[in-house]
This record gives sequence, C-alpha cells and structure tokens, in this order.
Amino acid sequence: MCLVVAAIDRHPGFRLIVAANRDEFHERPTREAHWWPDRQDVLGGRDLLAGGTWLAVNRAGRIALVTNDRDAEPKHGKRASRGLLVAGFLTSGLAPMEYFAGIDASAYAGFNLIAGSDSFAWLSNRNGAAQPLAAGLYGLSNAQLDTPWDKVRRSKERLARLIDEDRVDETALLKLLADRDRSRVDEVEAGSLPFRIAHAITAPFVVTPDYGTRCSTIVTVDRSGHWGFLERRFDAAGDMTGESRFAFDAGSD
Repeated sequence: MCLVVAAIDRHPGFRLIVAANRDEFHERPTREAHWWPDRQDVLGGRDLLAGGTWLAVNRAGRIALVTNDRDAEPKHGKRASRGLLVAGFLTSGLAPMEYFAGIDASAYAGFNLIAGSDSFAWLSNRNGAAQPLAAGLYGLSNAQLDTPWDKVRRSKERLARLIDEDRVDETALLKLLADRDRSRVDEVEAGSLPFRIAHAITAPFVVTPDYGTRCSTIVTVDRSGHWGFLERRFDAAGDMTGESRFAFDAGSD
C-alpha cells in the first residue's frame, strides 16, 4: 500500500483508526482479505507471490502494516519479502519495539513498518531507528513517517477534520481514500520514474493501466476492544470489484 493515515487515541470512541490504500502492479497475484487457513487467527489480504501481506490484524488485538520506501538505492541480490514482516509480528507475541529489535533490516529493500498491540511503533530501514508512537495523528506513504508529501498532508488534514467534527464512519473514511486529485505538475518529483507515473502517484487513489490502488482498507478499534475491518477492491480502471467486512472482539475465539 502507498498511503496510510492513522489516529491513535485521538477520538473519544475509537482507540485506533486506520485508513489505507494499497498500491501495486495489477498483475501481481493477490487474495482478498480473509481469515488465513494456515494461521487461523490472522485476518488480511495475502500476496500470493511471496506469502506475506501489506496489512493484517489478529484476534489477539494486534495490527501491522508495511509500505515500501521510494528511494534510489539499487537492489543488491535477492531480498526477503517485506510483507513477511507484517505476518511475523502478528504471530510473534512481542511488543512492537521488541519485535523490531530482532529484525535484520538489511535483509529487506526499503520499508516502513507500523505495528501495534497495547502500544504502537514505527520502523524504517532508511532512518536507522525504531520510534514509539504516542497518541496522535500519523501519515505514511513511500517515505519516512509524516513526510509532508501533498497526498499525505491532505489526507491527514481530512482525517483530523472528521475526528474533530465527530464524523468518523466507513463512508467518510472511504471517501477520504477515494481522492483521485493529483498534485500540481510543478510539485512532481519524478526522480527515476517516467513523469506520467510520477504524476499519477501523487494522488491518494492511484489509477494507471499497469499500477494503481488495488484496495482500500479501514480498520477501527473502539474503546471496548471491538474491531471493524473493511476492504474494498478495485480494478485497473479504478472501478470497485468487491468488498469484504469483518468484525470481532479482541481476545475472542
């Protein structure tokens, strides 16, 4: 996924609010969100190429998500799948900072990993240090946490407004993620990308023939420990192809 906005203890009714878009090549094989048959307490989509996931939760009340880091560092040999970091946290039983301490960050291409249970933390192998996350509002794309890219800034401001106006619900959060407005042309930093692609990915919701937003995911956790999970899926034209909803109480069977 290439856009995440999250609120930790920023809403009187929700301990956690996560709204995220996963951007990926449309040809990469993926299974929709489901309870995994081989790890039956894990809920999330699955990358069928490497076996990991971009965002998942479990019945114990744990969540993890990963984005790649858009940097210019060339790949050196075969790297482990970043999606395995998410699955690993959910089955580890460790607190986020403890789990991060055991990761060989050099084994992976650039990544950002957010994980949480009773506490939350962020790790990037491009900044060299894990960081606990206090109560607050956070935005993440394919750079460091809270890098003020236009789509990150815009999405954080919209989430803050929804919280302040007490209008947090699935419809409002999906509308936030559905924003297809691109940044101004003069703000595009193409780097090694073709300008057409670089401009397209400045939108929170990305649409191109080969690469784009494959799914939008909403996760909410209320003060009683009730989890809501919604995934909405899209094709290469940006049209919805399916939707899945789940709900459970942390610690339930």
